[in-house]
This record gives sequence, C-alpha cells and structure tokens, in this order.
Amino acid sequence: MEDELEPSLRPRTQIQGRILLLTICAAGIGGTFQFGYNLSIINAPTSHIQEFTNETWQARTGEPLPDHLILLMWSLIVSLYPLGGLFGALLAGPLAITLGRKKSLLVNNIFVVLAAILFGFSRKAGSFEMIMLGRLLVGVSAGVSMNIQPMYLGESAPKELRGAVAMSSAIFTALGIVMGQVVGLRELLGDPQAWPLLLASCLVPGVLQLASLPLVPESPRYLLIDCGDTEACLAALRRLRGSGDLARELEELEEERAACQGCRARRPWELFQHRALRRQVTSLVVLGSAMELCGNDLMYAYASSVFQKAGVPEAKVQYATIGTGSCELLMAIVSCVAVERMGRRVLLIGGYSLMACWGSIFTVALCLQVAGVDEGWRVQARLTSTSPLPCPWQSSFPWTLYLAVACIFASILSFGIGPGGLVPLSLCPFPWCLCLWGHLHWPVPS
Repeated sequence: MEDELEPSLRPRTQIQGRILLLTICAAGIGGTFQFGYNLSIINAPTSHIQEFTNETWQARTGEPLPDHLILLMWSLIVSLYPLGGLFGALLAGPLAITLGRKKSLLVNNIFVVLAAILFGFSRKAGSFEMIMLGRLLVGVSAGVSMNIQPMYLGESAPKELRGAVAMSSAIFTALGIVMGQVVGLRELLGDPQAWPLLLASCLVPGVLQLASLPLVPESPRYLLIDCGDTEACLAALRRLRGSGDLARELEELEEERAACQGCRARRPWELFQHRALRRQVTSLVVLGSAMELCGNDLMYAYASSVFQKAGVPEAKVQYATIGTGSCELLMAIVSCVAVERMGRRVLLIGGYSLMACWGSIFTVALCLQVAGVDEGWRVQARLTSTSPLPCPWQSSFPWTLYLAVACIFASILSFGIGPGGLVPLSLCPFPWCLCLWGHLHWPVPS
C-alpha cells in the first residue's frame, strides 16, 4: 500500500518544496541580497565619484574643492546608506503590520526604483546631490527588507526547517557582496565612464523580486493573527506545506492569536519595560551589538591595503578582494546546513572564539610590521651620515604581511560560520523584537 501511495505523494512534495524555495529566493533577491550588493558596489567607483564631485563643484563655482572637502562629500555619500537603513528599520514594523509581509517587500521596491533613476541620471544632471539622495533611498529599502525578510521567511517555513531558512538571509547578503564586487570589476561596470550604471544596477534585483514575489503566498501567521482570515491562512499553509495534516499548526496559530488579543504593537523602547520579555530583549541587544562590533567590517576595510603591501599588484587587488566575499558566502552556505545539527549556540561561541583568535594574531602581525619598518629606518640612519630619503623601507619582518593576509581570510571564514548568519527567530515574539534586532544593524556603518 505504501509503495502505491509513494509515487503520488512525491510530485506533490516536490511542488511544495519548490514553492518554499521560490519564496526564499523571491524574498532574498530583493532583501538581504540588495543590502549586500549596495554595500559592496560603492567601493569600485570611489575615485571616479570623487573626481565627479570635484568637477561638478568646479563647474558651479569656478574653483576646485579642497581635498578635505572632497573626502567629506565622499564620507557623506557612504554614510547616508546606514542612516537610511536606520530610517528603514523604523518603518519596517508599521509596514509589516499594515500591509503584510509580502506586500511590504513589494512596495519597498519603490525606494529602489527612485534610487536607480537618481543614480542613472546624476552624471547628465551634473548633481552629486542625486547620488547622496539615492544612497539614502537604497539605505531605507535595505532597512525595511532586512527586518521584514527574516520575519516573512520565519513565518512561512515549517518549524523543522526554520533555522536553515533563517540562515538563508546571510547567504543572500554574502551573495550580494560577491556579486557587487564582481560587477564592479574594471572589465564590467568598474570603468570610469560606467559608474552611473554600476550604481543604478540595484534596479535589477528589485525587478526580479517584483516579478517573482507575487507568485508565492503571504505569511500564514499574518493572515490569521493580523487579518483574522482563517480561510486565507489555511490556503497559504496548503500551498506551503501541501494537503497533509495542518490541524496542529493551525491550532498553534490560533493559540497565539488568542494570546495577542487586545495587545498593541510595542515600540522598541517599550520592550525593555516588559518584564516577561526583558531577558530575551537583553540577549537580543547583546548578540546584535556583538555582531556589529566583532570587527568583520574592519577586516574588509584593511584587506585591500594589506594585499597591496603583501605584493599583490594594484590591478589584481580587486580579484583578491572578491576572494574575501566568496569566503563569507561559502561559510554562510555551510552554516545553513550545520545550524540544524549543531545549534546556534555552538556556532556562535565557536565563530566568535575563532574571530578573537585571528583578530589578535592580525593585530600582532601589523604591530610587528610597523616595528620592523621603524627598525629599518633606524638602521639606515646609522649607516648613512645624511638623513634617509623619504621612500618606503622594507620591514625586518616581511612574513608578518602574509600572516595578516591569512588572518583576514580566516576571520571572515569564522564570521560566516556563526555570527554572520544569526537571525534570532526563537528569542522573541514577532514582529516587535525582530524589528529591534533590525535596528541594531545600522548604528555602526558598514
């Protein structure tokens, strides 16, 4: 009897698996993928945008901008992205409750379309202010999607796959970083004349999400608890789970609905005043703060200069940088598989411990490198009667640079296996505390 039923059940199971996979991809391509993509594409056109800013200012006033003001303008362009992300994180909670998870992600692409238009026409318009406004808008979009995507996927996935599905957010972030690095190559859109197209290419993931997300169901939890529509909730569950026994899951949602009756959505600061949630919220703040302050962004920031000093030709540094993003992507995929077997706690403790180890060795290696250079200058000063020429001097410890390069890759690998994929779905109830988690990603600019 089981052999007769197996062929008929297998196609239906495959269909449900495809719908869940499509849900993950549709939410991720315009969600955390967009975040990682816009985070990395800004690195390639740095000098080109600075030149454009200076030329635009000179055309308006007849005088070039001083170097420190060019740096200030560039700092504003970069930092408006996390500022927009903070605004987007504040919008995510009300949007998720008012419009629903899926519709919020779709509406969120309005910010991406507007930003792409500003980026694409900024050069013709001779306006670096359009770049600033565009960066602010893509930041708002990233802030909204980084909150709503894990909420939507966590509510759509079956309980036994929830941890792995939540880790998919980290995979799409790492994939976005790598794709941004690849598209920013000089052979593609990293050319001095193509930087407006490079920045405007954020429109492509947005269009893909607009085309694919309407094909998948809304969050069953939102349909039942926020909308009170039992029939729509059951229909969404059937599309996501199949026609099996859904009574238990529906009963759990009904219990949660009864518990939420009369409760209003809490603001982030009100969560700290709720005794029942205080321990979970404290854990959330500690984990979020540790993730932002662990030093992974520091490794990305130092990578290019360390590669150059280690002997990598300047024209090839961009390819070595792609390797750093690929390491995080690889470990995000590994952690997605390992989280259900090993648990989040083991991956977190192991990841942070390894990062502390590699970070300490990285610091010692750079200190030895600087000490070696200083020693070289002193030796030259003793050997010559005149002052040494102001030219670079090889360190007495050249091997420390290779050690620093190895530590960069090792630290990024350690971040990807644990902290990079952390989305604390089980710590706090939706959507209040998950939005607080999203707020913690933006105070420290990436």
